[in-house]
Amino acid sequence: MIKIAQTEADVQRCIPAMLALRPHLTAEKALEQIVFMQENDRYVVAFVDNSDRNPAETVAPAAIGYRYMNLLFSGKTLYIDDLSTLPDQRGNGYAGQLLDFVIDEARKAGCSVVTLDSGHNPQRYDAHRLYLNKRFNIVSHHFALKL
Repeated sequence: MIKIAQTEADVQRCIPAMLALRPHLTAEKALEQIVFMQENDRYVVAFVDNSDRNPAETVAPAAIGYRYMNLLFSGKTLYIDDLSTLPDQRGNGYAGQLLDFVIDEARKAGCSVVTLDSGHNPQRYDAHRLYLNKRFNIVSHHFALKL
């Protein structure tokens, strides 16, 4: 089942999966940043909740973070910031389930597009295959200037 993180406890269940993608963060910093983004940036976290099958499960095996934006070039947009699965849970279809959930949410919200950025390195190739299989297209280069 896919669940939206509504409470800090829900967010804490997602932190291990998020840290698998964002290892530069500590659990405390990730929690702080996610709660801030939820309160200020329309950031939403959804996660796979298997507690109905295993009540002892307290860690989400996969999570996705996204936000709604309005952009001149694309109109109402759902942007995926983060999609991550715990390494030992990969291959179970969780990322695909989360993408399907978010795409459905975008349709319900009247979005014209779902977008994401993904690193360009061999460690991300499985993710790229998933995005392409879900009919995402590579449409631009993403440029960044560190300050």
